[in-house]
Amino acid sequence: MLQCIFLLSDSGEVMLEKQLTGHRVDRSICGWFWDQSISQGDSFKQLPVIASPTHYLFQVFREGITFLACTQVEMPPLMAIEFLCRVADVLNDYLGGLNEDLIKDNFVIVYELLDEMIDNGFPLTTELNILQEMIAPPNIVSKVLSVVTGNSSNVSDTLPGATASCVPWRTADAKYAQNEVYVDLVEEMDATINRDGALMKCEVYGEVQVNSHITGLPDLTLSFTNPSILDQVRFHPCVRFRPWESHQILSFVPPDGQFKLMSYRVRKLKSTPIYVKPQLTSDGGTCRLNVMVGSRNDHGKTIDSVTVEFQLPSCILSADFTSNHGTVNILADKTCTWNIGRIPKDKAPSMSGTMVLETGLERLHVFPTFRVGFKIMGVALSGLQIDKLDLKTVPYRFYKGFRAVTRAGEFEVRS
Repeated sequence: MLQCIFLLSDSGEVMLEKQLTGHRVDRSICGWFWDQSISQGDSFKQLPVIASPTHYLFQVFREGITFLACTQVEMPPLMAIEFLCRVADVLNDYLGGLNEDLIKDNFVIVYELLDEMIDNGFPLTTELNILQEMIAPPNIVSKVLSVVTGNSSNVSDTLPGATASCVPWRTADAKYAQNEVYVDLVEEMDATINRDGALMKCEVYGEVQVNSHITGLPDLTLSFTNPSILDQVRFHPCVRFRPWESHQILSFVPPDGQFKLMSYRVRKLKSTPIYVKPQLTSDGGTCRLNVMVGSRNDHGKTIDSVTVEFQLPSCILSADFTSNHGTVNILADKTCTWNIGRIPKDKAPSMSGTMVLETGLERLHVFPTFRVGFKIMGVALSGLQIDKLDLKTVPYRFYKGFRAVTRAGEFEVRS
């Protein structure tokens, strides 16, 4: 049972406090937490569960905001962490982003959402489409009406349709003129390449995202051609676990609208779709840098939105780079960004230039790490393939569509 939730800014300011039970948690616990965070650094922020002198603390860090929950009783830690992740996801969808200004501008909606999502310390309603029936998302019209009428509440006067349904995540009377289901495979590739060009780590984090608009109470089954490659699978509550455990088939009654059906990881991939080859030479107080980027083209798809970003070492006084494709920008904080866009087929993009070292330094001793970004439409680099999607219990036909996209996650090339 959770007793209190705090939202902390990057500076340690308590932006929001929500007491969940009759036992009040003092704000001093936030001061203790922030002191520990400053003294221990980033390693402390990576601890999901922390034992303070008086409470157990659970933390989730998103977009510069720390979601902190407190309890003094024994409880499953994964339940608390999962709930905080769900709160962060719901706020991100409601507010169109997640930052300090958005939280402060929408205090009323944030409190109303927390009132519905947790009751007396126990998670209650966490499904986004049900919450949207209960609490209207913020918009210009609602803000103007609240100023004119003086009523700042966004809570609906009627109960959501799911209260009359046998499944809590779906309305009972959903009706559509055209029945359709769209399934997206959305993947992020994490890779680390050492200075010799050897692939040290390559894995994919993926999500199966579904957008469902089907009349009535449909029962869907989704199967893959190669489910054995999946690791660390995590399901939406609508998925029945027994069919997956026995036959690796997803059997579920979908929520109405868009939702994340499952997430997964695929580890130990053998190659990346893009290569980045940096070369650094330094002598006589200057450093010469040359970076070449290209596509391996194993998948036959176009690579878009390619970027290469790196931080200039602090010992660099000035730098000048040029490229044969795209644009190069150096910011005041010494962050260099090379925006390539789409990789052309007739030539490999390259960037070169010189960097001037501080007086007294002959050679460069600190080497930058290159962070790479890209997007590939129409392919899942994990190799996961959807076999078929079937609809049971409903006698009419429906339209189904499938898409895939892969983006770069933590993709680093060391020099």
